Amino acid sequence: MNRDVIAHINGKPIYSNYIYNLPANHDLKDWSKKLRKAGNYPEVVFWKQVNKKQFYKIDFDRQRIIGNYIVDFYIKSLCLIIEIDGTVHNEKEDYDRKRDEFLISLRLKVYRISYVRVLHDLDNVMTELEQFVIDNYSV
Repeated sequence: MNRDVIAHINGKPIYSNYIYNLPANHDLKDWSKKLRKAGNYPEVVFWKQVNKKQFYKIDFDRQRIIGNYIVDFYIKSLCLIIEIDGTVHNEKEDYDRKRDEFLISLRLKVYRISYVRVLHDLDNVMTELEQFVIDNYSV
């Protein structure tokens, strides 16, 4: 496991937590591309904050395939998944739980954000994400 410093947030070094060879169902590739192009509005709003390394020069992937799942955002250098939860997640709690269990079994972290907060409280969402990254990757 590589422990290079990939960024500094509020003066604290953020260490990489890269895991090689994550499983990926390549049959989902076309679906992943369609999701990226469809542009779920809260995801697009969040993407504009992190695209092109705008968040402390950290690289985010969008609609990344991991196993048999497509995650909203993935930071490969941290092994961190960021999910923007909309109303569809209210009806899929069991699915989300199983999905999270699988992702966590791969030693990934899952950080969830409500789509309402992305649309109406984005500044605080980004501050809370900063703090989550500091808390989990600066030691």
